[in-house]
Amino acid sequence: MMSIQLKRIYEKPSDVDGLRILVDRLWPRGISKKAAMLDYWLKEIGPTTELRKGFNHDPKKFPAFKEAYIDELKSNPKQRKALQELKEICNNKDNQITLLYGAKDTIHNQAVILKELLDEAE
Repeated sequence: MMSIQLKRIYEKPSDVDGLRILVDRLWPRGISKKAAMLDYWLKEIGPTTELRKGFNHDPKKFPAFKEAYIDELKSNPKQRKALQELKEICNNKDNQITLLYGAKDTIHNQAVILKELLDEAE
């Protein structure tokens, strides 16, 4: 049984992270590629720049952001392909998977939405 956890990329990598997958379109500031210890960077899965800037990490805008982001994941070919790749990675592993993101808000970000989608797909 696969287990998915969420973690800010700024937290130290740990032995229980399993596969570490960055789901941000932009590389997080101040983190070296070596320090990130990534297995995958699915940059195409992140929300488009327009959607990200429109949301601007405002919790009040999160429901609309979530809806628009799910629409993007279904309709944007590159994002749909990246989501499919993420699902395949998750389906091929019986161990822990950690979705990494840069946002300070641990409740209102795209990784939360991706985890929900993956949990529903099981």
